[in-house]
Amino acid sequence: MSLAIAYSRGRSGINAPLVTVEVHISNGLPALNLVGLPETAVKESKDRVRGAIINSHFEFPMQRITINLAPADVPKEGGRFDLPIALGILAASGQIPKAELIKYECLGELSLGGDLRSVNGVLPVALQAREAHRALFLPQENAQEAALVQNAELFPAQHLIEICAHLNGQHRLPTHPEHIPKHETNGSELDFADVQGQFHVKRALEIAATGLHNILMLGPPGTGKSMLASRLPSILPPLTEVQALESAAVVSISDTAFDANNWLNPPYRAPHHTASAPALVGGGSNPQPGEISLAHNGTLFLDELPEFDRKVLEVLREPLETGHITISRAARQADFPARFQLIAAMNPCPCAYLGDPSGRCHCSIEQVSRYRAKISGPLLDRIDMHLEVPRVSHEVLRKGSPEGEESSATIRQRVIQARNIAMARSGKANSKLSAADVKQICTLSEQGHQLLEQAMNNFGLSHRAYHRILKLARTIADLAGSEQIEIPHLSEAIGYRKLDRSNI
Repeated sequence: MSLAIAYSRGRSGINAPLVTVEVHISNGLPALNLVGLPETAVKESKDRVRGAIINSHFEFPMQRITINLAPADVPKEGGRFDLPIALGILAASGQIPKAELIKYECLGELSLGGDLRSVNGVLPVALQAREAHRALFLPQENAQEAALVQNAELFPAQHLIEICAHLNGQHRLPTHPEHIPKHETNGSELDFADVQGQFHVKRALEIAATGLHNILMLGPPGTGKSMLASRLPSILPPLTEVQALESAAVVSISDTAFDANNWLNPPYRAPHHTASAPALVGGGSNPQPGEISLAHNGTLFLDELPEFDRKVLEVLREPLETGHITISRAARQADFPARFQLIAAMNPCPCAYLGDPSGRCHCSIEQVSRYRAKISGPLLDRIDMHLEVPRVSHEVLRKGSPEGEESSATIRQRVIQARNIAMARSGKANSKLSAADVKQICTLSEQGHQLLEQAMNNFGLSHRAYHRILKLARTIADLAGSEQIEIPHLSEAIGYRKLDRSNI
């Protein structure tokens, strides 16, 4: 019976569902029929496969060939199925052993000459192949990325002939070793020591980095908001291996270049304010991850926040709470992770000079209110810290601070130490505490309860803001090495709700 089976993997969000490639060769007029819901790029694979087989000095069967990509109800896309289709045809025609082929999974695009070309989404494939206890044939260009998966058996190749020689027992391909790169601080060329003054902003960013709290910086242009935000990754702790694999899997399925040597660094994304809602949260007929998913386990920086379209900003509300995004289309649905830390910056008014000593601002109260209203209350409620970033004096800018500026390495040590306290206590950063965790961990004295209730009444804070203040106070206490949340910690946390206190 001229039937052969090869195993490959499709793509559904960050998952890689198994695709069984069944090849049947029968008598009849020469033809090649491809079934199983293939998209255009997959349908075109029959021409690439035919050229690759002939130019690799194998015989292309001049019979009726039927190829089924199962399961039939899952759309198949891209050139990743070229290699399993070619190997299935060669196995069905008796040119390579069928029994050997089913021990492996394979993916890769073929050139007409038989060379293997890289495909995206290899990391999830390597993870799933390891779970299925099968080895993986893949293009040489994808080997370093797939090697991040520990204990995965990988056989990278540059040409179809190499894989066929391996299956025929003529020349065995070497397995690719695991690639575990050393950690290097993300943004190592950027340092907080470069920023003169702004001690209270650096303090706030240290707190934000420790507890993974969202933060909004408000100030006129040129005060260092973007400069400070770009240096936040330099004080963040490295990712765990599980977190790094999650983030790398999102990058792997996107069109973003993947750097395997930088995989332990928390990602940092800074989209322009002209970005659309699908660009930010993901979308397309074949759903692709957006900026919030590419920032998974890292930082999303939105500069000039009110310049984003309001409808675009509103799509951030659910992911900020749930940590994932579901993209639903008529043909398919995809889930992407989106646990990110939001860092935003904005000017105080349309002309950007409200409160500036120069007196250049002539914006009316209505104009300022309309400008700030571009950020809705529900979105602002999900941001833990609002703080002003004023101009520093010319003397500080020229001479620097008398005490000197702390380096990112020094701040990072404190962040890691305080983060470890939170992880040992609850297994998560303080901003991720559930309501039950807050009730158990973020306890206050009677005086603390009175202070927080007074702030709630005076500023009209929501229950969400109440819990966020408690989480923020818990982080401040951790940085101070305190087991209990004291009044100074709570007062500082309340002080970071700048926009809740604003009358404009």
